[in-house]
Amino acid sequence: MDLLKLSIEWAKAEVFSTRFFIFFAIGFLIASVGFWQLGKTDLAKAYIIPTLVAGILLLIIGSGTNYTNIQRVKQFEKDFNTDKTAFYKSEIERSESTLKQFIVVFKVVPILIIVAALLILFINTPTWRAISVTTISILIVILLIDGNAQSRIKNYHKELKLMDLKNEIKNNYIQQYL
Repeated sequence: MDLLKLSIEWAKAEVFSTRFFIFFAIGFLIASVGFWQLGKTDLAKAYIIPTLVAGILLLIIGSGTNYTNIQRVKQFEKDFNTDKTAFYKSEIERSESTLKQFIVVFKVVPILIIVAALLILFINTPTWRAISVTTISILIVILLIDGNAQSRIKNYHKELKLMDLKNEIKNNYIQQYL
């Protein structure tokens, strides 16, 4: 597969994926309005602010990553046409760096989920329960979306490495018979 095509397909898949942050953000914002308008109990009223904050955070994350990936799609062709080798090397480095960041995410987020779950068990006030449940919810959304993103970047990185291997084999073959 062509390097540029592979890179653009990966970036477009990321654009699609990041829109799910926005989708879930809207869900949290609707939930906040629902708790505000329909909440009668102390616990229901306690969910208003946490779900609002979660919705805003997901909206910021989704909008920011969506914008970044749309710009990346546009920049790929320019960078590729300027210097194919530099583009290839930068994509290898960027994908390796991103994979390392996911290792941290998938260690920290489960710990945060455990802490929030423990807060539910040990602190019995409506506000802290609402904060804890909302925190667990937003972290699960992040894990769902980032899990798919991690899988895509792994495949992308593997394809990039295969391209390098194919080029190396081809170059060795040409040098051997010239």
